[in-house]
Amino acid sequence: MDNGRENNADREIGLHDEVIMTLEDEELSVERIFENKEVPSWRKQLTMRAFAVSFVLSVLFCFIVMKLNLTVGLIPSLNVSAGLLGFFFVKTWTKVLKKYGMLKQPFTRQENTVIQTCVVASSGIAFSGGFGSYLFGMSERVAIQSAEAKYGLDYKNPAIGWMISFLFVVSLLGLFSVLPLQKIMIVDFKLTYPSGTATAHLINSFHTPQGAKLAKKQVRELGKFFSFSFAWGFFQWFFSAGDDCGFSNFPTFGLKAYKYKFFFDFSATYVGVGMICPHIINVSVLVGGILSWGILWPLIETRKGDWYSADLDPHSLQGLQGYKVFIGIAMIVGDGLYNFFKVLRQTLAGLFYKFQGRNANMQIPVVEDSSRVRKSLSYDDQRRAQLFLKDKIPTWFAIGGYFALAAVSTTTLPHICHRLKWYYIIVIYIFAPTLAFCNAFGCGLTDWSLASTYGKLAIFTIGAWAGASHGGVLAGLAACGVMMNIVSTASDLMQDFKTGYLTMASPYSMFVSQVVGTAMGCVISPCVFWIFYKAFPDLGLPTSAYPAPFATVYYNIAKLGVEGFSALPKDCLKLCYGFFAASIAINLIRDALGKKRSWFIPLPMAMAIPFYLGSYFAIDMCVGSLILFVWQKINRAKADAFGPAVASGLICGDGIWTLPSSILALVGLKPPICMKFLSRVDP
Repeated sequence: MDNGRENNADREIGLHDEVIMTLEDEELSVERIFENKEVPSWRKQLTMRAFAVSFVLSVLFCFIVMKLNLTVGLIPSLNVSAGLLGFFFVKTWTKVLKKYGMLKQPFTRQENTVIQTCVVASSGIAFSGGFGSYLFGMSERVAIQSAEAKYGLDYKNPAIGWMISFLFVVSLLGLFSVLPLQKIMIVDFKLTYPSGTATAHLINSFHTPQGAKLAKKQVRELGKFFSFSFAWGFFQWFFSAGDDCGFSNFPTFGLKAYKYKFFFDFSATYVGVGMICPHIINVSVLVGGILSWGILWPLIETRKGDWYSADLDPHSLQGLQGYKVFIGIAMIVGDGLYNFFKVLRQTLAGLFYKFQGRNANMQIPVVEDSSRVRKSLSYDDQRRAQLFLKDKIPTWFAIGGYFALAAVSTTTLPHICHRLKWYYIIVIYIFAPTLAFCNAFGCGLTDWSLASTYGKLAIFTIGAWAGASHGGVLAGLAACGVMMNIVSTASDLMQDFKTGYLTMASPYSMFVSQVVGTAMGCVISPCVFWIFYKAFPDLGLPTSAYPAPFATVYYNIAKLGVEGFSALPKDCLKLCYGFFAASIAINLIRDALGKKRSWFIPLPMAMAIPFYLGSYFAIDMCVGSLILFVWQKINRAKADAFGPAVASGLICGDGIWTLPSSILALVGLKPPICMKFLSRVDP
C-alpha cells in the first residue's frame, strides 16, 4: 500500500512512515546481533500462522483504509500498526505453544517481515483499487452528479464479480514489471527506499530483547486506545438517528461556521491521522479549508445569478459545486505535474550518476557469484548481499509472468469494461514497465510514489483517444486503474525487497508474500467496499457521511480530458489557471527555501483536499497534531516511542467500528436518538 509512507507527490494515498525506535547504537553491526540465530530457508519463512495473522489484520486494515478513502481520501502510514500487531499476535501464540512444549518453529524477524509485507500489500489494494477514486468514479451515483455531459450519461455500477476480476488481472501484473531489476536497484545501486528501510529497522528492533519489551508496551498502548476509540464510536451511534444528527455534526464554533464546514466532529480516526501525519500536512489542510470555505466560496456565492444560475441544484457542477470540484482539480494537477517532472529529473540524474559510478567504484560485482562480494563491504552488507543473490528470482520467470498476465489481461479486460478496447490495453502494457521502473526508482531515491499521477496521465491519454462519443470517460477511468495498479505495486514490491534485504528475508518469501497479500486484497477490498455500498445508500453524494470526494474528482478529470473546457462553469477556467499556477509557484518556493526553511510553506496537494469537503476533518487532524506537539514538548522520547501506537489505536478502533455499524444499517436497525442543533430563530 502507498499508504505506508509520506508520498509528497501522491499525498492522496500515503504519508511518511515513522520509525518507533531504532537500535540503540547505529554503529553496531545489526547482523552481528543476530549472527547466532539461524536464517530460516525461504519456505520456513512462509508459515501458515503468518498468513492467518495477515488475513485477520488485512480485514481490519481494509476497513480502515476504505473508511478513509470514502471520507477524506487521505491515507496515513499503517506499517507501524502492521508490524506491531503482527509481532504481538505471533509472539503471544508462540509463547503459549512453548509453555506446553508444542513449539516447532520459533518466531523470527523474517516471518515478521512476511506478515508486514502481506498486510500492507493487501490493504494497499483498498487504495490503489480505486474504491474512492477511479473505480467508484465509473458508477451512476457519481456520474449523475455531472449529468450536464454533452453526450449523455455513461457509467458502470459496482458489482462484486467484475471488481474482483478487474483487480486480479491488473494488480498482479505490476509485481512482474520490475522484477528483473531487483538486483540492480537493491544491491548494485543501493537505493534508500526510506519507508522500506524504516520498516526494516522497526522489525529488527522488535526481535532484540530490549525491542521486544518496548513492542509489548507499544501494543498495550495501541490496545488501550483501540478499545477507547471503538467504545466512543459505539456511543456516538446512539445519537445519530437522522440527517445532520450526532456528535459528528456538532456546531463547535457556531451555526454560521457549521454552515461553511468549520466544526470539530469528534472523530477518533481523524485525530489519529493527525498524530501520524507531519505537522505541515495538517496545517496545509486547514489553510486550504480556510482559503476555500472561509474566503473563496462565500465570495463566489455573491456572484449567484451572474456567474451561474440561481435556480440550479446546489450539487450541480454548473453552479458553486463546479467551482469547488474544478479548482481543486487544478491544484491537484498542478502539484502532480510539478512533482512528476521534479522526480523525473531526480530519477534521470540519479540513473546517470549510478551508471557513471557503477564500474568506477562498484561495491557489488555484477556477477551472480556471491562469493566474489568484495571484502571492502561491511559485515552486514556481505551477509545480506549473499542471501539476496542466492535467492534471486530468475529473469525468465519475471518476463514470462509479465507476458502471460498481459495476454490474459488484454483478453479479459474488454469483457469487464467494454469501453476499454484491447489496443488501448496493449499500448498501456508497452509503456507500463518503463513507467513502473521510473516510479520504483524515484521512490527509492525520494520515497515519493507518483502512482496517481501516472493514473491521471492514462485518463487524459486514453480518454482523449477514445473520445466522448465512444465512452472516453469510462475508458479513461479504467485505463487509470490499469496504470495506477501496475506502477503502485511495482514500487511497493521494491520497498518490500529493501525491507527483506535489511531483515535477511529471502526475495522468494518477499515475492510470495506480496503475491498472497495482493490476492487477499483483490478479494477482501471489494467485499469491504460492497458492505459500505449496500449499507449506505447515499454513499458518494456530497451530503453523505461517506462522500467519496476523489471519485467525483477523478470522474471530472476524465470528463475534462474528453470534453475539454466546455465542462467548466462561467469564469471557472480563469480561476483554475490561477490556482494551477499558484500550486506550481508554492512548490517552487518550497524547493527554493530548502527543507529547513520550508516548514511554514503549505503543501498544495494537502490544501486542495478540503476544497470539496470542508474543514471539519482538518480541525480534527490539527487537534491530533497539537496533542503530539505538546506531548513531544513534555517528553520527546515517550512521544516518539508511543505516539504512532496511540494514533494507530485511535484509527483502528474507530475504523473497525464501521463493520458493526454497517451491519446495523444493513439489517435496518436505526439509532434511537437524534441529537441536532438548531438556531433559536428556526421554527
